[in-house]
Parts: sequence; structure tokens; C-alpha cells
Amino acid sequence: MKTPEQFLAENGFVTADELDRQTLIAAFLSDMEKGLKGEKSSLMMVPTFVGVEGKAKAGARVAVLDAGGTNFRGAIVEVPPKIDFKENRPMPGAKAKVGEEEFYDAFASEVKRLKDKANVEKIGWCFSYPAEATEDLDAKLVRWTKNIQAPEIVGQYVGAELKKRLGGGEIAIINDTVATLLAAKATEGEKTYSSYVGFILGTGTNCAYVEKKANIVKLAGGDKTGSMIINAESGGFDKAPQSVFDKAVDAKSVQPGEGLLEKMISGAYLGAIGLEIWKAAAKEGMFSQKAATQIGGLGTLETMDFDNFLASFKKEGRANPLDTIFAGPDDAKMARRLGLPVIERAAALTAIHLAAFVIKTGEGLDPAAPVAINADGSTYYKTRAIPFADTVKKLLDEILVKRRNIHYAITPQVDDAPMVGAAIAAML
Repeated sequence: MKTPEQFLAENGFVTADELDRQTLIAAFLSDMEKGLKGEKSSLMMVPTFVGVEGKAKAGARVAVLDAGGTNFRGAIVEVPPKIDFKENRPMPGAKAKVGEEEFYDAFASEVKRLKDKANVEKIGWCFSYPAEATEDLDAKLVRWTKNIQAPEIVGQYVGAELKKRLGGGEIAIINDTVATLLAAKATEGEKTYSSYVGFILGTGTNCAYVEKKANIVKLAGGDKTGSMIINAESGGFDKAPQSVFDKAVDAKSVQPGEGLLEKMISGAYLGAIGLEIWKAAAKEGMFSQKAATQIGGLGTLETMDFDNFLASFKKEGRANPLDTIFAGPDDAKMARRLGLPVIERAAALTAIHLAAFVIKTGEGLDPAAPVAINADGSTYYKTRAIPFADTVKKLLDEILVKRRNIHYAITPQVDDAPMVGAAIAAML
């Protein structure tokens, strides 16, 4: 019988150690340049019209919405960062298709709840889907990710539409990754950073970084001095080598052909990749007949269950179907050897992903002024199968510091970073 490693290789699965890091970084940089010029690229490279200069007024209070996954949140954020009245709501369109009125009514109701709680001057909305930003900080939705089903909203300026339901007001909309970047400033203290990168790896993934305005060729006219945050929508990167299993997951997704990197490294898809691998391996006779029958009948697999099984972790109060399916020691060992490379590859692609954006800032040449990376997201911080964040850092040290003498610092995790960053954007 073939080994798990032979089986993966035969199906085009490139492992973490086999990824060509320098070629992928070069491909990232090329697509970044194309996106900044307005040429065809897998990276949208959205100008946000938000900088990293200025300070928020102490005592200011903002109502904040944070939409980006299966739930959205609302809260009041005050400076210095203090979060009150936070509550989670179901994201409209996450479970079933919704129309325009149902979509906006969900957010309007939350804003009204918050305004009843406190006197707020503005609304900050962290909207974590591919959108075109405007100079007045509205956002035109380009497409949905994360399997959201609200087709009528595509092409709309979501801030303007929400204002209609609220009867006016000031709304500043930014992406969660931009918000995470801005939240990094809360960690500075006496430190000096030469530039900033915001990174999300949770249900989905994305990067934002600070770019010189002079390099944003697709922005015609205007002041070209200074810098601006670019929302790369980097989950759309399409140059990473895909296996048969990645292609199967993509084909079954709500948006086939889109968000290809996201579908290789983020929490919405890692379990699905593992399931595709195991089902194919079962057909090859790599499991016992009982396990093969059970895994073949499994319709979906949550990434949490996939990760917990690989880590031999039993979450209290949560039954994991994999513990039953792979109850035999030989089946369990085989399943882990086939599944663990999915998580290891995700960590390697994450490091490559981040390295490319640190390099693109053009900064980090002085070790006393590194590029700050503020990372957020459950997949990055809570994956158990491997020490994910530590693995990424080790790879970044090799790629950036040892090979290129570029210095970076991963900043302390900021609680509720997207909400804090959205509030800062509204205040500024």
C-alpha cells in the first residue's frame, strides 16, 4: 500500500517543505504591482483613503459594527480603547439567502440599540468582504466571500444604504484587516515602527499594509505625497499550487474560482480539505472498511473538529465524529498523517503571505524600527494541531531576517482589534 506522503504527492499536494517560497513571494509582489496599476491581478489592492497619522480624541465614543463571518457584532467603543454593550447577532445571509431589506434591517436595528445605550457621534463599520472604498469611507460591495448569500447587496454602497434606514448620520466603513492594522498603533507605546501590516486568519484571510501614494498608479490625480493603507484582498491570490483536493473544495463552494488562497489556509475550508483527502484515501483502501464507510458518509467537516482530532484534543461538551470514525489506532494514525500536512501547509503559506507584504512596504531595514505585524483571527491563534503562530514566526525569521535582513515585529494581540480599528477610523 502506498504511503500517505505518496498519496498526497500523486494528487498534487505540495507540502510545507516543498513550497517554493521565493517564487511565491515574487508572484505576490508581481500581482501587488499589477493591482496598484489597475491591471488584471488576483489581488484587488483596494485604496482605502485611510492613513496611519493622527490621533483620536480622548473620551470620544463611537457605535461600532463588525461584520465578517457567521455572526456580526455591535458595541460602543471609547478612547482610550474601552468596549461596552457588545453583543453578537447572526450575520444575515450566513445560513440562508436574504433580500435587501432583511439584510440592512439587521444592522439598522443594532445601531438603534447602541444609540439607546449611549450618546455617540459617529458609526464605525468593520465590513470584511471585498469592496471598493470611497474617499468618504463608504464601501461598494464587489462580491461576497465566506458563503454569504445576499446577492442583491452586490454592487451597492453599503454605508449609503444603511444611512437610508437610519435617516442619516456619519458612517466610516473599513475592512477588518485595515482595522487590525490601525489597532496595532495601540500597542506602540515607546516603540518605533517603520510601517504596518494588518493580517486576518480566521474564517477567511486578508492582508493590509501601508503603501506610498506615489505607487498607487490607478489613483488618477490627487495628492501623491504621503502614504495610504491598501486593502489587498489577498485571499484572492491564485498562484499557490492547488491539489486535487483544493480544486474539489473550490468547485463545491458558493463562489468557485474566487478566493483561492483563502480556501487553502482559512478556517472556513481546512476541515473541508481534510475531508476530501480522507474520502479519496478511503477509496484507495487506506483505512479499515468500517472507517472508510463512515468517512464516505460524512457530509461536512468543521475545521474545529478536524483540528481537534489532529491534536488529539477532546473539547468538553463537544462530541467529535472523527473520534468515532477513526477509533482504531491504525486508522487514527493514518488519518493524522494525511491530515496534518493541511495545517502545516497553511502555516507555510501564511508566512509567505506575510513576508511578501512586509517586503512590499520597503521598510524594516533598521532593526530598531521594524515593520509591525498585527495578526488577528482564531485560525492563527487557536489552531491546536501545530503551534501555528510560532511556526509562522520561525518561517518569517528565515525568509525575512536571515535571507533579506528585513526586520519585523509581531505586535501583542489586541482584543477586539477590528472593532477598535473601526472606531479609530471613524474618529479620525
